[in-house]
Amino acid sequence: MMETQALDFPKINAVLRTNGTGEVTINGTSHAIEAADEAAVLSDALRIITETAAQLGRPVRVSTTDPDGQGLIIVSPEGVVSEAAPIKPTPKREQDRLPVTASPSLETAKAKAKAKATTTAAPAPTPVSVPASSPSKEAPAQAADAAPVTFSAAVTAAPAEGPAPAARAAAVEPATRRSLKDTSFLISAPVLQPATRGWRGVLSRLGFRMDPSAEELAERKDIRTVSQHWPGPRTVAVVNRKGGANKTPTVVMLSAILARYSGAATVAWDNNESQGTLGWRTEKGGHDNSVLDLIDSSKVLLSPSAQAAEIARFVHHQTSDKFDVLRSDENEEGDHEVTAEEVDIAHQVLTRYYRLIVMDSGNTARAANWRRMIHHTNQLVVPVTAIEDRAEAARLTLQTLESRGGHDAELARNAVVIVSESTDAKRSMSGDALKRAKDEARRIADGFAPHVRAVVRIPYDPALVNGPIRYDALQPATQRAWLAATAAVARGF
Repeated sequence: MMETQALDFPKINAVLRTNGTGEVTINGTSHAIEAADEAAVLSDALRIITETAAQLGRPVRVSTTDPDGQGLIIVSPEGVVSEAAPIKPTPKREQDRLPVTASPSLETAKAKAKAKATTTAAPAPTPVSVPASSPSKEAPAQAADAAPVTFSAAVTAAPAEGPAPAARAAAVEPATRRSLKDTSFLISAPVLQPATRGWRGVLSRLGFRMDPSAEELAERKDIRTVSQHWPGPRTVAVVNRKGGANKTPTVVMLSAILARYSGAATVAWDNNESQGTLGWRTEKGGHDNSVLDLIDSSKVLLSPSAQAAEIARFVHHQTSDKFDVLRSDENEEGDHEVTAEEVDIAHQVLTRYYRLIVMDSGNTARAANWRRMIHHTNQLVVPVTAIEDRAEAARLTLQTLESRGGHDAELARNAVVIVSESTDAKRSMSGDALKRAKDEARRIADGFAPHVRAVVRIPYDPALVNGPIRYDALQPATQRAWLAATAAVARGF
């Protein structure tokens, strides 16, 4: 009832920002709000809106905007808040189809009076039976207020006596009891949790239960997807034959999100031929061991007496993002290149200790360790930046795998392409450069879309440019985009 009483006047817009600021605009008059947090901003906004409703003596409708989207709420003079559905005006073409009621003419009124008098004075008419299969084409159309025509005399004639007892018994269906096996008192449908984001989330915390927005529901779906535990280990290969294509940041972000949400043991493995950059962009543990040391100790790690904690001597744990890193060999004087057999050994060890393996790769698709990595891969990920040569290298990588047929071609067809809107890792991007990168990323994403299973775009974020990568250092929009990308990858498991 509150919503029906609320009018579109005055026009009220409320904006809630995550930095503790907001704004309420009433018929063009702006009221800026600054407070300690979102809850305080919303409290001040509701106070302003409630005062307006109290002055009018009726509820008011408010359009809300927050980082989670837009919506409509109703605020009463008492400060009670409820969610409102937008009122859509009836399109003109629908209005033209609405029935029009005209005033009855004098002739129509006389005809009604005469029909009423005839019905009252004359005896009840004999029902007329008209076969439904052969209607008369010459019969005039029946008037709207004429006496009804009965199409079957048998239907209208009431029987003098009730049906025989035997007939009654036959007409009544015998009662059938359901089996208790088909019955359960458990509620199978999940209960929708109230909103936690934006205006709806703050209102829910203040005691007004609000349903989550479509954006929050989509985020919850992605979180459920990446939180699964799959039977058996899963291996993800991140590949692009061109350097600087964002392979290492992609490995870090996929590993961080999978480990954070699923709680599954996750390792990021640098499968470069030598001196990969994954170790430079992540935390270093209390040792210098690499994949070569793990391979040398594989017999001990695979022995029946080996304990899970022993793997910590070879990997580097990420304290914030909860995954481990297996570094490549960083010995400047060494010239050892990992062979296909060594990839098999390392993969066997890691699947013994981890559920999820995310592999960084070098730039040579012909290398033995690169091809053997593909053999163990369950899901292929191809990162691209908004530069045409990176996109072309990604296309050639997929084309190479597709030409090999079999497992390789299947990986290429079901690949996930992640397009980042960064073009220069050496400097911060200006506004014009960001716009160009966004447009180029959209063009590249549209080009890959018909050829792979999924394409996800990632906005530019300076936290991904240099130094160690931390999930918590990313902007909220970047975190959300990487969650969507990881969910797309997980759907391929």
